[in-house]
Amino acid sequence: MALTLRCLGHTIVPMRNLALVVISIGLGAQLFAQAPAGRGGRGGAPAAPPAYVVNPDRTVTFRLRAPDATAVTVSGDFTQTPVPMTKGEDGAWSVTTTALRPAIYDYSFSVNGVRTNDPSNPLIKSGDRSSSTMFEVKGDKPAPWDIQAVPHGTVRIDYYVSKKFDAPRMVWVYTPPGYEASTARYPAMYLLHGAGDTEAGWVTTGHANLILDNLIAENKAKPMIVVMPYGRPGPSATLGLAAPAPVAEPGVTFPNDVVEDVIPFAEKTYRISPKADDRAIAGLSMGGNQTLQVGLTHLDTFHYIGAFSPVVMNPEQVFKDALADPSGTNHKLKLFYIYIGKLDTLYASNQAFHQVLDQREIRHNYVETEEWHVWRNWRDYLADFAPRLFR
Repeated sequence: MALTLRCLGHTIVPMRNLALVVISIGLGAQLFAQAPAGRGGRGGAPAAPPAYVVNPDRTVTFRLRAPDATAVTVSGDFTQTPVPMTKGEDGAWSVTTTALRPAIYDYSFSVNGVRTNDPSNPLIKSGDRSSSTMFEVKGDKPAPWDIQAVPHGTVRIDYYVSKKFDAPRMVWVYTPPGYEASTARYPAMYLLHGAGDTEAGWVTTGHANLILDNLIAENKAKPMIVVMPYGRPGPSATLGLAAPAPVAEPGVTFPNDVVEDVIPFAEKTYRISPKADDRAIAGLSMGGNQTLQVGLTHLDTFHYIGAFSPVVMNPEQVFKDALADPSGTNHKLKLFYIYIGKLDTLYASNQAFHQVLDQREIRHNYVETEEWHVWRNWRDYLADFAPRLFR
């Protein structure tokens, strides 16, 4: 069964995520007041603006009214450590960041040690463990992840039962502009999320659908279907069901059901080419680990691999078959990319893996970028990787 929610040609978040917004606003209102009473809002109060302002010089000022608080900090992926805020005479706490590069960022506050989201910001970054709120620093021109005046694809939400985990699960699927009017079969990229995210993350936070829309409109990427499954054992976190006992699977640190369940379901439900030359796998962090583990052990299934800031452990043991036969591996792989930020805590393990691949003469592209383990890097990686597929 599929649920499709469309807005300007792409989907909005599922009802559970909308509920998170309501819960966040309700809890936040009990901790502090963002705006004085007035006319036009609930109880006569106007809608309060979000607790941040992006300044013309691309600095960001956070301002949170919490008159009874004794300590307030703001955290997020714009900083590597919590930033203390200063209390003003009006009871509002504030701080201004250094200039930030154009990107989407997340943030949350700590008020007397209690973490809370901005109660007036509806842009929620949700996950299977926590949530935060988001803001964007705009550049001089539209970014690859911005909504633009181009044809838009559709994101569908499908439900299936995983035979591997004996559990109901969700998968988000992007179909490119023109899919509904076409009879053609399309290549597919299986795009995997990180440890703190869900199957919705690559759309609601990563804007993968908009990235593909823009690339396809500019003829930089081939029209493709993007399949985004849930990466953990058991039911999808967004279904709110109790998870079964942990699944033990030797050699796979973060097991998933991509090969056994997701690919057969996607190819039965959508017009997806079944050829390995038309199939890619990519993912970030935990999903990058899954990408390597699934892709390099199923070279007859995937001929394109993209690992974004991947977790890498025991590569010479886990990938021993692919490493032992460089000629066969290179013959099957049409593209193999690894991306990592220089300040990422996973940098050393990725660099070491790159050296192992070089020593074993496995053809690959190793790309180092700035900054750390953040979504703005992963959006950039997808925007760089997708145009290289299916050529």
